Amino acid sequence: MASLNTKNIFLTLLVAGILAGMFLSETAVAQNCGCDATNCCSKFGYCGTSSDHCGTGCLSGPCLNSNGVSVSDIVTQSFFDGIVNQAPADCVGKSFFTRAAFLNSLSLFSAFGTIGTTDDSKREIAAFFAHATHETGFFCKIEENGGASTNDAYCDPDYTDYPCAANKKYYGRGPLQLSWNYNYGPAGSFLGFDGLNNPETVATDADVSFKAAMWFWMINVHPIMTSGQGFGATIRAINSRECGGNEPALVAARVQYYKDYCDQLSVVPGDNLSC
Repeated sequence: MASLNTKNIFLTLLVAGILAGMFLSETAVAQNCGCDATNCCSKFGYCGTSSDHCGTGCLSGPCLNSNGVSVSDIVTQSFFDGIVNQAPADCVGKSFFTRAAFLNSLSLFSAFGTIGTTDDSKREIAAFFAHATHETGFFCKIEENGGASTNDAYCDPDYTDYPCAANKKYYGRGPLQLSWNYNYGPAGSFLGFDGLNNPETVATDADVSFKAAMWFWMINVHPIMTSGQGFGATIRAINSRECGGNEPALVAARVQYYKDYCDQLSVVPGDNLSC
C-alpha cells in the first residue's frame, strides 16, 4: 500500500516548497506547474529554468539529464498486456487499467523513465510496474482489499492543510494504492480533482488513477531511482512496513517482479534489490 511511510517526507517537501516559492526568482505558478514547453516543473510544483527546477526531482519539461527515451516504445501494448493478462478474467481492473491511461499520465510527468542512461530508464519502468503488479495483483484490484468496509479512514488529523472530509475514507486506490489524506489532498490539488471530498475518483477515472500513482511515484520514488539507490530503497519508500525482516515474502515478491520485468526489457536489475 503506497504512502504509509511518507508523512515526514511530505512535510519536509511541503516546507521546502514553501521556502522555494519565497526565494525563487523564476516563473512560479503556485503548487500546480502547468509550465510552458520552455520551463521545467520542479518537484515542489513550480515552473522555471534553473537547476533547482530542472535538476533532481524535475517532474516534466526540459529536465537535466533527459535522455530522449520514448517510454511508449518500451512499454509496448504487448508488455502491458503481458501483465494484465495474468489476472483472472473476472478482475474489475482488467478493463479499467489501460496502457493508454498509463501513457496519458506522462503528459504531466514526462521525466518518468527519461532521466540518465537508457538502462536507467528501463530500470525505472520495470520498478514502477513491479510495484503496481504487487499492489494490484497484475492490475486486478482497483481498490485495497476490504478498504470500503474497514473502520480505518486513513485520516491523519495532524495534516491540517488537508483535513479529512466527513464520511470519506482514504484507503488504497489505483495502481500504487494511494492512501491517506495527506496524499489524496496534494495529489488532487496537483491533478485538478478534489482528492479530499472525492477520493473515489482515483478508483473511477482511469486517467486520474494512473496520474495519481505517477504523482506519488515522481514525488517519492523517482528521485530514488535517478540517484541510483537501487530497487530496495523504492520498496521502503512505498511500504516500509515490509522491510527490516517484517514481511520477507512480500519483499521477495516485489523483487522477483522487478527482476522479471528487467529481464523482459533486457536490462540488468542492478544492486541493492532488497530493503
